[in-house]
Formats: sequence, structure tokens, C-alpha cells
Amino acid sequence: MAKRAHLIAGALTIAAISSVAVAKSHTEGARRQSPALMAAVAAPTRTAANVERDKYRNPGATLAFFGLKPTDTVVELIPSGGWYTEILAPYLAQRGTLYVAQTPGAGQDRLKAKLATAPVYAKVKVVPLMGAGIAPNSVDSVLTFRNLHNLTMRGDGTEAKLLAEVYAMLKPGGTLGIEEHRLPEARDVAAEKTSGYLKVSTVRRIVEAAGFRYAGASEVNANLRDTADYAKGVWTLPPNYREGDTDRAKYAAIGESDRMTLKFVKPRR
Repeated sequence: MAKRAHLIAGALTIAAISSVAVAKSHTEGARRQSPALMAAVAAPTRTAANVERDKYRNPGATLAFFGLKPTDTVVELIPSGGWYTEILAPYLAQRGTLYVAQTPGAGQDRLKAKLATAPVYAKVKVVPLMGAGIAPNSVDSVLTFRNLHNLTMRGDGTEAKLLAEVYAMLKPGGTLGIEEHRLPEARDVAAEKTSGYLKVSTVRRIVEAAGFRYAGASEVNANLRDTADYAKGVWTLPPNYREGDTDRAKYAAIGESDRMTLKFVKPRR
């Protein structure tokens, strides 16, 4: 009984320390945000449904961690509906450059339609995901949010080919920022094939194999309520709610997934 009590106390202590670390990361991320970045997060052109999800995605603190500057040339990989594009476009509109790299087809067409809705998107350049034609050593930052799992689940090496192109386009010292659903390290690696979650060790292995150097992590997008063990994967949680109305309130209370936020750099040779 005493041993059990000791184990419970230890687990509670670890949870408390983790909670403090996450809270500290959120606070420090908020402090690092420049007025220009805060203005971009508050841009009036952002859609209300996207703004509502800021509480899960912490865009200002995330972009501050990646070290973006308003003069940068930035490539956003697979922006899908343009959630982060709504922030990056106004942030870079005056002095920077934004490329959005999306696979040609219906997704790219929808993205182009969105970019046609407001003048703030006028300078955004839409390019194909592979073979984007961006000059070597010309980009300051490449960012991708919750996309790497889709590439690795294909099992055809697409992620390695894309990372090679990313490496080529980045300037020496340039940043690759990755946000991804996080699978606990102790879990069976087989879960990565179907769940939408990846281990930090897996992401690091893939990215470092492409030549990048690991430069640090932030817990700004951590969610200790996410158990990452759902029958229908990460899509069980909001905003997808793959279970429909079954246990919807339970999943809403959990919120969006627990996420790693990792920064890599292209070495200066």
C-alpha cells in the first residue's frame, strides 16, 4: 500500500512539474511576441472560426519560438485551408515574402480562392508542394503545421524527398519549424501508421537524416489531457470529431491534440 501511495505521489509530482513547465512556456512565448506579430494574429481579415482555435494553437507564441521576422522570406508547406496563412500573410505583407506550397488540385484551387478574398493576400505566392522552383539558399524559414504525419503515413518516402527540397531552398542558418501531433515515446511505433500521431524521436530521426540540426523544442502547444489512444486516431478530437456525437462533450473538454513544436536549422557550413 505504501509503495502504491509513493508511486501515485510521484506521478502527481511529475504532472505538477509538467503543468508548471507548460505554463512557463506559454508565458515566455507571449513575452517574446513583437507588436507586429501580435497585430498579425489580431488581423481583421482572419475568419472567426479560425480565431476561436487560437486557444489551442497559440499562433503568436509558436511563430515567436520559430523566430520569424517581418522581413523574412517564408515558405508554408501544405497550408490546406490557410489557418496559419491568415496570420503569416499580414505579418509579411509589407517587407517580407510568403510562399504557400500546396499539391496542385482541388486543395490548391480552394487556397487560391481564399487568397483572392482580401488585398492582404495579394503578394502571397502559390507554388506546388514538390518542385516549387524556389531558388536555392533563398528562404529564411520553412514552416509546416500538423502535416508530417500525413506524409509519413503514405510510406513511399515522400517526406524525405520534400525535406531534401526544403534543405536546398533554405539559407544556411535558416529555420525549419514543425508542429505535429505527439505520440508518447513508450507507445508502440506501429501506432504512427494509422493514428495521426508521431513520436518526437521519429520526427527528429526523419528531419536530421535530411541534414538538419535540431535547435530546440517548445511546450507551448502541449496538452496534458490528450491520451493519444483513440480508436479513430487524432481525428477523434476537435475540430474533426470523427466519432460524431458520441462522447462529443468528452472530446471537446480534452481540446485539440497534444503537440510537439520543434525547431531545426540548416547548418552553416
